[in-house]
Amino acid sequence: MATIRTAAIVAFCAALAAGHARAADADKFRLWSPAFADGAMLPISAVYAGFGCKGGNTPPPLHWSGVPTQAKSLALTVYDPDAPTGSGWWHWVATDIPVTIDHLPAAGAVFTQHRNDYSTRSYGGPCPPVGDKPHHYVFTLYALDVAALEAPADASAALIGFLLHGHTLAKTETTFVYGR
Repeated sequence: MATIRTAAIVAFCAALAAGHARAADADKFRLWSPAFADGAMLPISAVYAGFGCKGGNTPPPLHWSGVPTQAKSLALTVYDPDAPTGSGWWHWVATDIPVTIDHLPAAGAVFTQHRNDYSTRSYGGPCPPVGDKPHHYVFTLYALDVAALEAPADASAALIGFLLHGHTLAKTETTFVYGR
């Protein structure tokens, strides 16, 4: 009986230590833009080109640090929870980002871009309705336990989100705003 109890205590302590290690890694994992502070207004260069918006449709520069050592790839999503759709709006869904890079855009970086809510496989900048309060654009970087997220070629952003949920070691966010 004492052996079983000792083994259970050892297993519990090991699981607790692993959880604390992941939490410590997550505390160091950070995403930011060198051009804009968290909560800042996105410039016209990042705004969508279409739907009445006349932006440059170029994502803001993004940098990160503190990627957990056990991460095998990264994923990035950009989501607008304020979009008047009932389910928000996915602006960018990128997976299979190598852990060897620490910023986007990175020259020569190869990763997979999935369909966003504009039905393109690329970054789609903000374009909120005229007169709405500024919308929040949540940029989330995920550290994943797989080298490549196995997703169907036509996967929706919601399906990618589900797959990310099952493979996330840590995540970090920064939020920008835009209104017109």
